[in-house]
Amino acid sequence: MNTTRCDRTPAWGALQTRFDVAGRTFDVRDAFAADPQRFGTFSQSAPHIFADLSKNLIDAATQSLLLDLAQQCGLESHRDAMFAGDKINTTEQRAVMHWLLRNPPLAQAEPAQPAIQNVAHELAEVHVTLDVMLAYAEKVRADGTITDVVNIGIGGSDLGPQMAVLALDEFVTPGKRFHFVSNVDGHELAAVLKKVKVDSTLFLIASKTFTTIETMTNAHSAKAWFEAQGGTDIARHFAALTTNVAAANAFGISTTFGFWDWVGGRYSVWSAIGLPLAIAIGAQGFREFLAGAHDMDEHFRTTPLVQNLPVRLGLLDVWYRNFHGFTSRSIAPYHCALKRYPAYLQQLEMESNGKQVDLNGAALPFDSSPVLWGEPGTNGQHAYFQMLHQGTDVVPVEFVAVKKPRHSLPGHHTLLLANVLAQAQALMLGKADAGGHKNFPGNRPSTFLLLEELTPTTLGALIALQEHRVFVSGSLWGINSFDQWGVELGKVLAKDVQARLLSGDAAGLDGSTAGLLARLKA
Repeated sequence: MNTTRCDRTPAWGALQTRFDVAGRTFDVRDAFAADPQRFGTFSQSAPHIFADLSKNLIDAATQSLLLDLAQQCGLESHRDAMFAGDKINTTEQRAVMHWLLRNPPLAQAEPAQPAIQNVAHELAEVHVTLDVMLAYAEKVRADGTITDVVNIGIGGSDLGPQMAVLALDEFVTPGKRFHFVSNVDGHELAAVLKKVKVDSTLFLIASKTFTTIETMTNAHSAKAWFEAQGGTDIARHFAALTTNVAAANAFGISTTFGFWDWVGGRYSVWSAIGLPLAIAIGAQGFREFLAGAHDMDEHFRTTPLVQNLPVRLGLLDVWYRNFHGFTSRSIAPYHCALKRYPAYLQQLEMESNGKQVDLNGAALPFDSSPVLWGEPGTNGQHAYFQMLHQGTDVVPVEFVAVKKPRHSLPGHHTLLLANVLAQAQALMLGKADAGGHKNFPGNRPSTFLLLEELTPTTLGALIALQEHRVFVSGSLWGINSFDQWGVELGKVLAKDVQARLLSGDAAGLDGSTAGLLARLKA
């Protein structure tokens, strides 16, 4: 693998010149007026998704330079190394193979994926585990005495399965309710326990190491509640998604499903961590979810850069972050089932690319991950869209819309689609007002992602698209998108502070923490 950090390429300087000459003053309204074919040039189909990029602050010359940047950085080499199973997570000396979790068995993969032979053993293990997990999911689905499934996890062990179960609610098996507990704040677990009964609840404990403090605190509290309510069959009512089988057995759990160290937490919904989703939508639905993601994997792996949607989105992210200086991106899914989609993307992008050093540990001389935030439309329109339209910051918006609804209520979906189209239009066109208060500056960029329907297949493709898009920007920035050391320091300090909260000992603490400790102990 031969890669170069973006600022060390000739294309980087050419892009800066292009920005100074034309990018800084670029007006997308003028671009549409000058080019009747702009929509066609800056939109494309990818597996299960149509993307309109035409409302972005970009022209053909800039896109060409960005593609030069990708090639000069060695993006294709880096991508191929990932798909070959190389250890591209260099700080942890691990391969990055979440894509393998949705890859067909070896016999189906050849000859389209010659590099798959490098990881044939791992692929075989994936399918053995998948088959066993899905068989268990079907068993739970068929068990009418289990009415509630409670997933206890945090981070990637919560955000992915929770987002997907909510998104695919129309496909969820009748007669079962799904609950997700992640926060160590006991109010969350207590609220769920009020809704469930001992004899009809299955608890899934999702922790790779079975040591995550928040997850295990909630797990032990759930177990204590279960036993206090008269529950005796821990083995039937608890299962673990973990590699630490011994710890799970010590807890009383005999049903465990593992995964591998080449699966990062925020990329793990495709693994045993996806068991809640498999129970919710069934084995066939889960396989369709994996298939949609694999379709996007193959698009990313094989499509030339110029028509490679994850590449085009990742390059646009670099253009906005490093040249326009935009500090955030708003996610606006116009489908209420995608309510947790923005939160899922927050972890995916900010935990992956929120780094300040490159692969060699050298400080970055440019900015990395933007802040991601958002809410489903139309709710967001009545909350923060005021700032998007008239605020002093320019915030690129990423709309997600679904063409066909899965309900039959007349008029609703037409109104929903009218709103998403109008918001993207209004951000671009704006409206002049001499008085100022009703002036909309316009020329505010947006991307529009359109799904035919929201199904397991299309959701899988959408998530994989975002995973690969994050890979692209991280690759160009020369960072490791697959570690997350920034998560660790606060967790380590919390152990010390927890002991101090019990003892009241403030010796050696900074003034602020000592003062707050005293206040809490008073």
